[in-house]
Amino acid sequence: MPFHKVQTEKLSLAVVRQIELLILRGILRPGERLPSERELAERMGVSRPSLRDAISDLQEQGLLTAKAGSGIYVAEVLGSAFSPALIRLFGSHEEAVFDYLSFRRDMEGLAAERAARLGSDSDLKVVQAIFDKMQAAHNRNAANDEAQLDAEFHMAIIEASHNVVMLHMMRSMYDLLVQGVFYNRQTMFRQRATREAILDQHRAINATLQERDPLAARNAIERHLDFVERCMADQQRADRNEAIAQQRLQHETGRG
Repeated sequence: MPFHKVQTEKLSLAVVRQIELLILRGILRPGERLPSERELAERMGVSRPSLRDAISDLQEQGLLTAKAGSGIYVAEVLGSAFSPALIRLFGSHEEAVFDYLSFRRDMEGLAAERAARLGSDSDLKVVQAIFDKMQAAHNRNAANDEAQLDAEFHMAIIEASHNVVMLHMMRSMYDLLVQGVFYNRQTMFRQRATREAILDQHRAINATLQERDPLAARNAIERHLDFVERCMADQQRADRNEAIAQQRLQHETGRG
């Protein structure tokens, strides 16, 4: 018969499983510092030796990392999603920008639809709070803060979709976006008309989520990313035109 004696689980294994789930669900994020050993042991109700065993296991798995004199951190596990060679390739070919935006349009449309259906009230409060911060940054003309909050707003929607595979895949994609691999988001946020349009689009996305309208949420995300794609196409066209104009100017002044 397929039965065996039940054994008491080591406390350290229970700690490992709890921290694994926090990382898997995106609650503990890459680069985030864990509380001190004393505080963490108290919060989890385990002895410090049991906690040390768990931390050691998680470090061996590559999920946690120690920084001398600083503490224990969630490992930057997203770095392995794309090889450095592929990242360089993304950054050196314009077509990657539009494939990236097309991919985001599909994935985030699905995420918004799921968030409207499956997100908890707390999930939607997070989305609302980030939008409120975005509005405040817009009002004080803080373009860099607004660009950062833009990324956080989109990630909050993905988190609210409650699909851990999508969460980690898209977090990896956003990591490249923040690094400027695909395009410089701050460029768009320096143009007032564009910033106004983007804020209005985020307001519409937030409203559909708060109303729990899955189809409207998906449509709002898709319209927003269609707008971003048009902005990028216009920017690339303007950059090419400027390069040609510079060549003409150099040629003309050189002839004088």
